[in-house]
Amino acid sequence: MVVAALVQGAGQTPGGAALSMAVPAAYEQLVQDAGNTCPEINPNLLAALLSQESGFNPKAQSQVGAQGIAQFMPSTWETHGVDGNGDGKRDVWDPKDAIPASGKYLCTIARDVKDIPGDRQSNILAAYNAGSGAVRKYGGVPPYRETQNYVRSIKALANQNNGGSVKTSTGQAATAVNAAEKMIGMPYSWGGGNATGPSKGTCCSPMGRSGASITGFDCSGLTLYAYAQAGISLPRTAAEQYAASEPLSPGQMRPGDLVFYGASASGIHHVGIYVGGGWIINAPKPGTQVRYDPMDMMSDLFAVARPVSSTKKEI
Repeated sequence: MVVAALVQGAGQTPGGAALSMAVPAAYEQLVQDAGNTCPEINPNLLAALLSQESGFNPKAQSQVGAQGIAQFMPSTWETHGVDGNGDGKRDVWDPKDAIPASGKYLCTIARDVKDIPGDRQSNILAAYNAGSGAVRKYGGVPPYRETQNYVRSIKALANQNNGGSVKTSTGQAATAVNAAEKMIGMPYSWGGGNATGPSKGTCCSPMGRSGASITGFDCSGLTLYAYAQAGISLPRTAAEQYAASEPLSPGQMRPGDLVFYGASASGIHHVGIYVGGGWIINAPKPGTQVRYDPMDMMSDLFAVARPVSSTKKEI
């Protein structure tokens, strides 16, 4: 998603925060209105949450049963769903109901966790993902990897770039692909790679493999490096890079786009660079090297997305 301004600070009066994040036109006014339900949230934060939850897909359904554009669980919808369009029904699949309900639910959560120390918006987002009880139990964002990635990704998307932003140009995409291709054969290193090139990594991968003695790249280190050569600064992790990119439909794909793998936006665990013909360049896993692989190399392909860049950096 293209973001044009910073999130407004928590504590503004309702109606004072304007939507500056790009969302589908059909949902702009709904997000604007619902994002001003209470002072603790704002339209950009709500837009980023909906993008993370469903990619603005009103038919989305998760493997655990979450439903609709705001990914309400049935039990949560039963308690917090609203008839936003006044048609006499509370329909989780109807964005005119689900988006207002999401704003209302965030405000309910804000009251539930108002006394918890730490960043208020982080606590609200963590409670939306893991429940208010977990946030109260741990005194803030709970130590769950999915929830921590969820909070980090939404805040990165909502707060991204106050100087105006545009989708990556074809020239930038070509530069990124060329930079990645020059790294073919470079060893995989867990935590390795930065904007200047390959580097020693860290310990340890989920399987216990360390990159501390290996100079090379992990998957997101490679994409970060490749796009840095095109003047685009990407976040470090694959999940954060997805949040900093605009999701695409299959017909929109072009070389240079990023291909993400995972069960959900907050659970993204791998990224590669699309080169065309159904192939990507990527740093696959410990013990391998940067190489070409087919897009369907993993069964959990989640999305293809295009990085965005500040207009000040575009080349």
